[in-house]
Amino acid sequence: MSFRSCICLFLAITGAALAQNTPESSFEVASVKQSPPMDMQKLMAAAQAGGRMPIGPSVDRAQAQYRSMSLTALIALAYKVNPSQITGPDWLPSARWDIVAKMPQGSSVDQAPAMLRTLLEERFKLSLHRETKDHPVLALVVGKGGLKLQECEPAKPFDSDAPFRPGEVEITESDGPTRMYSDKATGDTFMDRGVNGKFRIRMDQASMVMHLDATSVTMAGFAELLSQYARVGNSGGRSVVNMTGLKGSYNLKFDFSVAELIATLRTQMDAAGLNPGGAPAMPVASEPGGGASLVEAVAALGLKLEPRKAPVEQLVIDHVEKMPTEN
Repeated sequence: MSFRSCICLFLAITGAALAQNTPESSFEVASVKQSPPMDMQKLMAAAQAGGRMPIGPSVDRAQAQYRSMSLTALIALAYKVNPSQITGPDWLPSARWDIVAKMPQGSSVDQAPAMLRTLLEERFKLSLHRETKDHPVLALVVGKGGLKLQECEPAKPFDSDAPFRPGEVEITESDGPTRMYSDKATGDTFMDRGVNGKFRIRMDQASMVMHLDATSVTMAGFAELLSQYARVGNSGGRSVVNMTGLKGSYNLKFDFSVAELIATLRTQMDAAGLNPGGAPAMPVASEPGGGASLVEAVAALGLKLEPRKAPVEQLVIDHVEKMPTEN
């Protein structure tokens, strides 16, 4: 499994009234059960086989599944925020849940977050409110020398009904579904992130440098991608926030060293019990790899990552039950 895939999987599982819920924003029926211990070998086998992953969220017009997800991850998905924007009890990320729900006839995938909100409110008695406070972030801005990218045509929307290629998997992230495919011959990973662009990623094991080619990527999509690497690395858990003001889509090439990120991710996965003995080990550099740092790689594109404080909306949990009501 590629480094990018590991990050996505790790984040997926670690990972006023706010809205008026109506009968149309409820699942027809839903089962909520505590997840069994995770079997990484079975998970790796599923990734090789392809299709929607048996972990994290997977939604189509008939059914919504949320496998081995913490309440933190479920709330983040339901309210379309990053897990770092949720303030709640210390135990919130601990227990993991399997939710299988039937979508109402004629409903769309876009309605699933509202239905998940209703389920969390009804079954876990969730109540919360929003606060906006200044938090440390990494601001993605245009550098002093100007942008070194050419604007291009925007990407087409993601087609969730397209058939899977052998070995292709789909996961759902905070900004929508992503399909990933790893070419066994080259080791390259291909990602389709819909309107946020398409990506080709290659990891050079000798130098521990990641090579990324992106087509029709938005700055919002690029900031979200950078956030996933920055939160794993030594950025103090800061998210990357798009403050470029750029509205277009761009093609870009992006190379940076991931030796430190891989070591950090391995430690985090070990601590979470996600890399047990017998599971394929993640690559580890014997020495620091070559290549540019994340900040240096961004600068080569005419962009800059600046530590700042910025208004960030937080979801503050007022009440939530540790155990849901019965199915």
